[in-house]
Amino acid sequence: MTRHPGPRAPRRTASPVLLLLAALLALLPALSVLAAPGARAADGDGPAVSLSKKEAGKGGEITVSGSGWRAEALLMLLICGQSTPERGVVGGTNSCANADGRAVTTDKKGAFSKKLPVTEPPKPCPCVVHVATVTGEQELADAVFTVAGHPTADLPEQTGDGKLAVLATTRLEGDSSLLTWFGAPPARRLVFTVGNLGSAPVKDPVFEIGTAHGVYAPQWEERQWRGTVAPGAKAQIKLPVELSAGAHGDYQVSLRYGKKVLAEQPWGVGRPWGVTLFWVLLCLVVPAAVFRIGMAVVDKVRPRPAGSHRTRTRTPATRRRPKRRGGTGTGTGRDATTAPGETTARGATSEATPNAATSTDATTAVLPWFTPDSAPSENRPRPTTKGQA
Repeated sequence: MTRHPGPRAPRRTASPVLLLLAALLALLPALSVLAAPGARAADGDGPAVSLSKKEAGKGGEITVSGSGWRAEALLMLLICGQSTPERGVVGGTNSCANADGRAVTTDKKGAFSKKLPVTEPPKPCPCVVHVATVTGEQELADAVFTVAGHPTADLPEQTGDGKLAVLATTRLEGDSSLLTWFGAPPARRLVFTVGNLGSAPVKDPVFEIGTAHGVYAPQWEERQWRGTVAPGAKAQIKLPVELSAGAHGDYQVSLRYGKKVLAEQPWGVGRPWGVTLFWVLLCLVVPAAVFRIGMAVVDKVRPRPAGSHRTRTRTPATRRRPKRRGGTGTGTGRDATTAPGETTARGATSEATPNAATSTDATTAVLPWFTPDSAPSENRPRPTTKGQA
């Protein structure tokens, strides 16, 4: 009896969808671990500041820590009054204790930690620890801080929806003085016209003037303008601009209000040729003076040629030429043997004899080519002069 194979029961296989779900469930713990750092970075995106103490008195010290800043960025730490993290520093850095601020550079991860002395700001509290970048793109962060014993006052009322905009082309006014030609700081006035496009007046606005040279980031300085711009009104504003001493080349002057750059103005500064002329003259005068001094020293210390000292060490008798004796008479008048125009005193006649002898000996010693017989002598008769008897 043969058995015929009957129909086999179908083998159950796992669905591909179920396999995919099982694989995802198995990888879920690993995915959660990998996603955790990314979530924390997203939560801490942007600069942040934390303080070791929320309150301290004058003379104390706190530690300021931060994270999320640019790598190797230069930051300034200040204690500012009349400020909150929501409204920022009202009045700019004029409300901060600038003299007691501290600078710090972030590490490669954008973090820092720095001790800051507690001082009283010029404005009353509420106060903050203000941290801002010094160069490059501006970033800032504020942390609430209370200075114990410092006065407290309400913040000034907000001006509403006032909004300033530049309505005309900016320009630089002023000329360089003679001192600028010798390296004094160049100075100008930035003139521009602003209009209030908002619905509330703007009182005593604080602008920022930035000067940039070449590819460098602008250096910002605060300039406050005293006055009020009513809604829909306009006003002409002049703010001083000054560069460093000896500055020259192409500069860019920028005007910023709040966080918005309103205008930019180029400024070409000439070279201080007076400084160049000074250095050129200095390079010519100093070597000449050194050369003259060196020549004088060489003239003093150089050796003298042999025999040159003999002519300078002669006796006084050799340097003094003896007077010519005209006669041997004893009268007070002219001698009969004296020619007209020649007179000889009695005293000079008596002194001439020893001096002549001394001169003969000195001459004989100095001039060895004379023999004793051929040397000049006073005992030999002199030739008769014309007109003598």
